[in-house]
Amino acid sequence: MAAETASRVAIVTGAARGIGAATAWRLAQDGFAVALLDLDVESCAEAAEKINASGGRALAAAVDVSDSEQVTAVVQKVADELGAPTVLVNNAGILRDNLLFKMTDDDWDAVMNVHLRGAFLMSRAVQKFQTEQGWGRIVNLSSTSALGNRGQANYATAKAGLQGFTKTLAIELGKFGVTVNAIAPGFIATEMTAATAARIKVDFEDFKKAAASQIPVARVGTPDDIAHTVSFLVSEGAGFVSGQVIYVAGGPKD
Repeated sequence: MAAETASRVAIVTGAARGIGAATAWRLAQDGFAVALLDLDVESCAEAAEKINASGGRALAAAVDVSDSEQVTAVVQKVADELGAPTVLVNNAGILRDNLLFKMTDDDWDAVMNVHLRGAFLMSRAVQKFQTEQGWGRIVNLSSTSALGNRGQANYATAKAGLQGFTKTLAIELGKFGVTVNAIAPGFIATEMTAATAARIKVDFEDFKKAAASQIPVARVGTPDDIAHTVSFLVSEGAGFVSGQVIYVAGGPKD
């Protein structure tokens, strides 16, 4: 356990599975106490139990990140039970893919509420503790879809918005010892990408093979690829890295 992280607390949203679960586990291995937040609190509880059994400290809590009162309450719960949260990974996300002419108001609003409003509410709640401590790290999960992706007008817009949000918070919070960065994953094999394959009626293994054929490193990504990047960005060694969007996609992105 790294000495500088031994008493620090991290919050990971969307931590029930995929990138969020892998990130929570990685940060626990790095020495952070970790709060795993998700609507699916049962899956988070299993992950938290695994962390506690390995000698770490973790708790699981249910939250709708788009609900201001729930966010305020859960962040205070984390502070009361684990300590002041100074690391926040805004990973919670949903898909409501469709072509523009088929996209409903609810498809649009749901994606904006989870990705953008959720990141805003969580960051606003956690920054209080970060600025009081004079140290903090925020990592927002964007996507290569921010560059545009057919059938994802809502998702692409939200992920592009997170990049602007990231750069603005980096400017505002830097003087308080808080860095803010974004990770834009490429194709990562998760339940979410499996759902995309199902939507377009393509076998998931074939979907992954087709994606890998277009990626310079000749494979698709895994949740651990993203978790390790988060691990770096929240470390002491990344203290001079802020306001950046890192594309973790197996090759360059424009």
